[in-house]
Amino acid sequence: MKQRILFICLGNICRSPAAEGIFQQLVDDRGLSDDFHIDSAAIGPWHIGDLPDKRMRECGKRHGYLFNSRARQFSSDDFRHFDLIIGMDQDNLRAIRSKAKSEEDGKKIRLMADFLRHHPHHATIPDPYYGVDKDFELVIELLEDACMGLLDVLLHLHKPKPQEE
Repeated sequence: MKQRILFICLGNICRSPAAEGIFQQLVDDRGLSDDFHIDSAAIGPWHIGDLPDKRMRECGKRHGYLFNSRARQFSSDDFRHFDLIIGMDQDNLRAIRSKAKSEEDGKKIRLMADFLRHHPHHATIPDPYYGVDKDFELVIELLEDACMGLLDVLLHLHKPKPQEE
């Protein structure tokens, strides 16, 4: 069964489209493209239809990623279409939770930093929008780590169980 993952950040022009692009690349590199549906969305409507921030696209390109999704706004309907809805920071989580209509919806919400393996001192993925190049670089580094951690978790959780003899 296809696993459906939605990454969320404030405007869907920096962190969440980068997470979408990095995770898609990891999935593609492992030959798992048919096993996943990956998307990203914004808390707010400010950038609907826009490409990711030019600085994030350029930073991603330097690391071999293509960030070319168009921004869209998260809605409560997304809970029906996705298995995991992953926010980048605590403000994102609060906004996502406010749209959850059931306990089942709430179980789908996770924090991206929960999947970090090599950056234990980061509790969130910081927003680089008002920052400089090194802030975008840090976000890419953190997202690479967290996306690898997420994929490892998903593959471990969804491995076929051995047949009993």
